[in-house]
Order: sequence, then C-alpha cells, then structure tokens
Amino acid sequence: QVQLVESGGGLVQPGGSLRLSCVAAGSIFSFYTWAWYRQAPGKQRELVASINRESFGARTNYADSVKGRFTITRDNAKNMVNLQMNSLKPEDTAVYYCNRVPIVNTDWGQGTQVTVSS
Repeated sequence: QVQLVESGGGLVQPGGSLRLSCVAAGSIFSFYTWAWYRQAPGKQRELVASINRESFGARTNYADSVKGRFTITRDNAKNMVNLQMNSLKPEDTAVYYCNRVPIVNTDWGQGTQVTVSS
C-alpha cells in the first residue's frame, strides 16, 4: 500500500494560482503513471491531469477543462507529483487528490481543498 499526502490547497480569487504537491511513500514511484483527480460537491471524482513514467517520455494528459491552465510535473527523486494551477476559475473548486493510473482504491489520501471564490 502507498501512503499519499497532498498539500498546497487553499482559498484563491478567480484568476489566481496554486501549486499542489503530492508525496508518495512506500512505492516504486518512478515505475507508475501518476495523476491528479478532483471531486466537487455533488459530483463524481474526475481525472484532471496525468503524467506517465519517464521511460515512456513522461507524457502528460489533461482534461479539456484545464488544458492550457494546469501543468503536471513529477520529481522521481522526491517521490513527488505536482500540479501548477493558473487562471483558476470558480468551477475548479474541489478536493484534489493524487493517485496512480489506473486508480488504486486503497491508496487515496486525504486530499487538499481548493476553493476559488471572490
């Protein structure tokens, strides 16, 4: 089992930026594709961005709703995956989680709350 700890959320005004981080303990981090997911109140959890392992080119994939605004990166030396979020919108408000692709349901962390509001 992997322990995932997300951080970096907060309250930000529309148009602002946040940088989320996730540290994964207990895994061969570099072996996996990692992703950020989010869940807004009353909605299903959705995939926001993913990044595959460096041996596959560390290719990234984004939900249409965040393309051009969010950037996912990984640091294998630190077992960390980051999400830089720019030009935030109220509809980005959600709890953000990291996990592998495909999801490992026993690995969910506590998430980090992102609230975009004026």
